[in-house]
Amino acid sequence: MLEIRDLHASYGHGDVLHGLNLSIETGSVTALLGANGAGKSTVMRAISGLMKPTRGEIRYEGQDISGMGAERVVRRGLALVPEGRKVFAPLSVAENLEMGAFQYLIKRDATRYHTQLEFVLELFPKLKERLPQTAGTLSGGEQQMLAIGRALMSAPKMLLLDEPSMGLAPLVVKQIFETLSELSGKGMTIFICEQNSEVTLRHANYGYVIESGRLVLSGNAKELLADARVKEAYLGG
Repeated sequence: MLEIRDLHASYGHGDVLHGLNLSIETGSVTALLGANGAGKSTVMRAISGLMKPTRGEIRYEGQDISGMGAERVVRRGLALVPEGRKVFAPLSVAENLEMGAFQYLIKRDATRYHTQLEFVLELFPKLKERLPQTAGTLSGGEQQMLAIGRALMSAPKMLLLDEPSMGLAPLVVKQIFETLSELSGKGMTIFICEQNSEVTLRHANYGYVIESGRLVLSGNAKELLADARVKEAYLGG
């Protein structure tokens, strides 16, 4: 579904990604693991159109989307849940969800909008209870649910998540990953970048490990969980 070939990206004069290669199969849950500063978020930004690679290709459903603007990427069926959630704090929960469905509202496609809204509220019943509430007053876990729900409002075929467990209590992290597994069960392709390697690999089919912008390991998620190198570097063992 998505293939990255020889991807290079930089901020200013310093390269962050150095010839990254990876692929994601349709319907899979794929993990991108690495320490803080390894380049995980840069990969997500490049895929989602928030930054332009300096070299290489990002191919989605057979088409090159390298350097394509974020709005066009979303229209093709890719949606990003950004690091730190980045909900629109002054707006209500309902208004945040509307922002995720902006393309349908512009087209006055009320049917599509309400279909997605019903889907999101069924997935996250807590959001239904808090629709009028200001997003900035939600707990961290509820804000993460809202960030995921906002991304889902665009009806994506592939969901990108940048550090979804950051700053959340273990019970909330468990609930978030169970929801992602539910989405995967419905056929959605999911790509997660995380420092929380253990919980991510337990919910993934396949994983990649990057260090300093370079791929150092890849394989079946269960195999990576058992890999001594992964245990020592990321699982405290």
